[in-house]
Amino acid sequence: MAKILLVEDDRFLSKMYVDKMSREEGFEVEAVEFGERVLECIEKSLPDLILLDIILPDINGVQVLKRIRENPKAAAIPVLMLTNLNEKDYINEALALGAKGYIIKAHFTPNEVIDKVKQLLRPVKE
Repeated sequence: MAKILLVEDDRFLSKMYVDKMSREEGFEVEAVEFGERVLECIEKSLPDLILLDIILPDINGVQVLKRIRENPKAAAIPVLMLTNLNEKDYINEALALGAKGYIIKAHFTPNEVIDKVKQLLRPVKE
């Protein structure tokens, strides 16, 4: 079973994604709303994929992505940006830091997001 770390400060969206991914897809999902908690979670248990919002209450998701890439234990974890921030600078920076995709929440249904997650997890399952 694939492990996903969801970093999302909107509790409604977080609960919806956790429920949908765990119940319907069988993923093990941990959700946090603060960027500072990401590395703590990674130290406890390496996820197979991270879904990362940019607008967070403490530090932004691009800063979190930088920290993930600087951590030798976590650097190879695929990260999919999941945000409503549609600014080219953030998109380019996240992709330059190795994000596997940049999804604008308002442009994709939850099922489309989960399809992208499954595409990124395929190598993990095989």
